[in-house]
Amino acid sequence: MIKPPLNIVCISRFFKGRAFFEAAHAAGNKVYLLTSSKLKEEDWPWESITETFYMDEDETGKWKMEHVENGLAYKMKSIKFHLFVALDDFDVEKVAHLREHFRIPGMGETTARYFRDKLAMRIKAKEEGISIPEFTPLFNDDDIRQYTLTVPAPWIIKPRTAASAMGMKKLYTTDELWRHLEELGDQRHHYLLERFAPGDVFHVDSLCLDKKVVFARVSKYLDTPFDVAHGGGIFRTQTLPFGSKEEKALLKLNKDLMKAFNMNHSATHTEFIKGKLDGKYYFLETASRVGGANIAEMVEASSGINLWKEWAKIEIAKANKTAYKLPKVTKTNAGIIVSLSRYEQPDTSSFSDEEISWRMNKKWHIGLIVQSADSHERVRELLDAYTERVAKEFHASLPPEAAPI
Repeated sequence: MIKPPLNIVCISRFFKGRAFFEAAHAAGNKVYLLTSSKLKEEDWPWESITETFYMDEDETGKWKMEHVENGLAYKMKSIKFHLFVALDDFDVEKVAHLREHFRIPGMGETTARYFRDKLAMRIKAKEEGISIPEFTPLFNDDDIRQYTLTVPAPWIIKPRTAASAMGMKKLYTTDELWRHLEELGDQRHHYLLERFAPGDVFHVDSLCLDKKVVFARVSKYLDTPFDVAHGGGIFRTQTLPFGSKEEKALLKLNKDLMKAFNMNHSATHTEFIKGKLDGKYYFLETASRVGGANIAEMVEASSGINLWKEWAKIEIAKANKTAYKLPKVTKTNAGIIVSLSRYEQPDTSSFSDEEISWRMNKKWHIGLIVQSADSHERVRELLDAYTERVAKEFHASLPPEAAPI
């Protein structure tokens, strides 16, 4: 047991996690932030942060890990850090490396690979008997040729460590594939090739503790992340009907996956697809973080559980070897719509339905969460109506790499 207060370093190259900071601070701990210099002016919860460490990014948007190590080592002469927490997908591997280097408890580099590297995920899932679309690494030309002979197009090429649908490309012929591999050049080993499986995409947002899933909520993307990212669309997702066959199946799949991937404790965001042709569920990817695009706010509207806050409590309980108790979970149907806006500060006052429980406050974005205790259909009805209105009155689009949501 570590005598409180804990010294917790939250590491993120993106602005997020306010409730995590606030919960950790409220529990009497000292919270430190390690982030990029360009985020100095963001509205971090400064009252909950003891000290902030800034890193400059290089031309590719990355930090030099040698500089991160040296900076933390210097600070550790006077501060004994107890926990390193990665708040974003892009930070999972570097934080695992830092834990290993400084011998800080938590997820190490081997396990972190399963929650960051899409190739490692697929190889591990295949070893554990979890269904996945057929895939191949892009290391060996003969392996790629054999794959294209046995797995029919279309295929999708995916970066191994990018988040969401960034960097993906759908391919229809072998000529198109080899041209694209030529364009990737000596970077192609950072990608994998996978059968494109059309179907409905679901996400399970969880809290894990002591290798068990202690909370999970299942939702369905109303438009797939790939279509939203590459079609300049509007992001929508909705919780599944409680007790439905689909919800039960996906809860079990998520539980089996966390066990197979040796997840000890964290928030997790996992995606599955239900094949349109065969009706089977396939694992797509997972991450040891809270889902993006304000999914956490939708989960809270549905369940009463703030994923950021409870994740902080779990990290503290594990470090202190004390018990963690999940708050009471509610079951409310909920859904979210988020879009880029053509207006810097869009006026959403014309959206006045009583089911609205949250409005996005972010420049050049529009977003709403709706909830209904009684009707899953009512939530979908509102999301469909709002999508039509947002598309006509507010929606803007940019290349996916320029405007992730």
